[in-house]
Amino acid sequence: MRIVVYHAEECDRKKCTTIKLGKKGKVKVVTKLNQVPTGAIVLDPYSQKALSCEDRETITEKGLVGLDCSWKRLDKVPFRLKTGKNSRSLPFLIAANPTNYGKPCILSTAEAIAASFYIIGCKDIAIDIMSQFKWGPHFLKLNEELLEAYSKAKSSLEVVEIQNEFLE
Repeated sequence: MRIVVYHAEECDRKKCTTIKLGKKGKVKVVTKLNQVPTGAIVLDPYSQKALSCEDRETITEKGLVGLDCSWKRLDKVPFRLKTGKNSRSLPFLIAANPTNYGKPCILSTAEAIAASFYIIGCKDIAIDIMSQFKWGPHFLKLNEELLEAYSKAKSSLEVVEIQNEFLE
């Protein structure tokens, strides 16, 4: 699978999950828009549509794009990356990374990528991504019930319904 991460170079490179995944050959790290694959699914926390198994074919054929930037500066990410029919948000999950442990919905890029693959039914890729971090397997365990439910949903709408039921 083609995994590309647009890196805005706003973080501590020693703690950056994207840099580590790039060094391990798990993702391609890019800093220019023309390096982002056209037609790929772009993870955007503000997208109106949730990622679901419906996106598996597009991710398999065109790839998955993650955004590595500060949550406080997300509005500065190039407009073209955050919009369009292929942008998707992730449903409710809890972070397990050391910086945001226990915080809802503030995932590291590695957690977001792994969750995406789990949700579209590629659990082995999710496990491989998270195995690169000593805290990584805990992310999958912490969110196992939700990830399993999301991966069984047939559509984006069902993913949102599962999320909303859980939050009630």
